[in-house]
Amino acid sequence: MADGRLVIGTKMYSSWSLRGWLAVHLAGLDVEEVLIPLDGGRTTSVKDATPSGTVPYLEHKGARVWESLAILEYCAEFAPKLWPEDRVERAAARSMASEMHAGFRALRQNMPMTILNTFPGQGATPEAMADIARIDAIWQEALAKSGGPFLFGKEMGGADIMFAPVVCRFLTWRPAVSAAAQDYIQVVRAHPLMQRWYAEAEREPAEWRLPHYESPRT
Repeated sequence: MADGRLVIGTKMYSSWSLRGWLAVHLAGLDVEEVLIPLDGGRTTSVKDATPSGTVPYLEHKGARVWESLAILEYCAEFAPKLWPEDRVERAAARSMASEMHAGFRALRQNMPMTILNTFPGQGATPEAMADIARIDAIWQEALAKSGGPFLFGKEMGGADIMFAPVVCRFLTWRPAVSAAAQDYIQVVRAHPLMQRWYAEAEREPAEWRLPHYESPRT
């Protein structure tokens, strides 16, 4: 019997769900996955299933965690390797994760996560491209220090989890980024858990697709 449940939204679109899902799987928590199709707004079934009315939401051995970054920190209690062992590097990784959690609004608005589509060159507003330039810069800095292939070393960690949906966005919208960022995007996409997420998204029912996410931005 599972130790709890993880409630997530449509894998084609739910960036925050991807973060929680990756953290739970990398930490090896034994939970039941509850997948709720999103309807483009405050989905009634999500409101009924989670305290905040949002996904992801984790229940595990009596703990109730309803926010992606909180889920990541909770999972790190079981898998400390999700954060760098070194104090200075750990501070940098947490800062990057928090910046992703709180920022990059223009990128989110103009290049939403819609992983089964490809819209090269669309959504590239000046504000979105400024966000992308900042992301590219912090990726380059982290990779140069760690030696890669992930932001803080050889394994996917907390910072990579928080930026995984950005990788999905970049693969869909194809903005111009540095060679280092392009290499990192391919590394993240090739991770077995990311391959699994994409494969499971492809198997979602066609009626779960939302017009808002299925058309390019101009």
